[in-house]
Amino acid sequence: MKYTKLGNSDLTVSRICMGCMGFGDSGRGQHSWTLDETRSREIIKRGLELGVNFYDTAIAYQSGTSEQYLGRALRDFARREDVVVATKFLPRTQPEIEAGFTGQQHIETMLNTSLKNLGMDYVDLYIYHMWDWQTPIYDVLDGLHRMVKAGKARYIGISNCFAWQLAQAIAIAEREGFTKFVSVQGHYNLIFREEEREMVPYCAQENIALTPYSALASGRLSRLPGENDTKRAAEDAYAKFKYDATAAQDNVIIARVAELAARRGVSMTEISLAWLLTKVTAPVVGATKLRHIEGAAKAVELALTDDEIAWLEAPYVPHPLAGVMAQNKPANAKEKHGWSTGDQKIESR
Repeated sequence: MKYTKLGNSDLTVSRICMGCMGFGDSGRGQHSWTLDETRSREIIKRGLELGVNFYDTAIAYQSGTSEQYLGRALRDFARREDVVVATKFLPRTQPEIEAGFTGQQHIETMLNTSLKNLGMDYVDLYIYHMWDWQTPIYDVLDGLHRMVKAGKARYIGISNCFAWQLAQAIAIAEREGFTKFVSVQGHYNLIFREEEREMVPYCAQENIALTPYSALASGRLSRLPGENDTKRAAEDAYAKFKYDATAAQDNVIIARVAELAARRGVSMTEISLAWLLTKVTAPVVGATKLRHIEGAAKAVELALTDDEIAWLEAPYVPHPLAGVMAQNKPANAKEKHGWSTGDQKIESR
């Protein structure tokens, strides 16, 4: 495993971040395909054995049970100081807004709940899961800064935002002396490259780490269409919503991934992640089988040539926004969505 600094922080992270959305009680959330605790622990343990020290979860994942599974596994298999743990919080609910519950209060409540779920005193990275159009960004930044000052979060990150929103937040943080975001977790992979328009160059300029989710496009970049379909492939309606509309053009790229993998004698997972690793700090890679995290770890050691990278990229055409970035708009801010944590409901990646 290779390691690097996470943006402007002093956190040293593995080049692969294990995404924990696939862990949690399948009866308590949006997804029916998540792993129970026994199987989740096996994968987390294997990740640690492979040198993965960076783990990403969220309070939204299966009503907090992903956080619980991760926290218990790390307590049993690792020392707290040897791992970097990230979790995320949701926007305020409509009942909170109507009751006058401030953004600052909301963040503190969310983080306290996540810490309880994780069984930890602090998280290394606390991530703003998606833009809250009904809460001023000043209140969000103030609330996050208070949590850093209280020692409950070491650093803060943001997910599912536009570059202009990140730039606005950075400017306010600089003006007010608030803690600044050190990472961005956006939707970025070989068949969805819209982050390259503005976010990638902006983050490079500001030394903000890119830790993208959907690194393998919900498995589409790890196998040919229809090949070795999984429970997730069959049941993940949200992934289908994100990718099915552009499948014809995406399959051209997927075929190139398969061809290059065959030429190099490696897996499609290794090719897809090796490409992404030339662009970002640490992709968030979900794993529901041991071979998933094993393949991700191998990708760190695979170096693609400039010609191979250009060949993989050549068929790409611009895509419409998909997923959270397409759905999370001001007009939709009061609508109820699909994921829940208690009385919270939100649609996310």
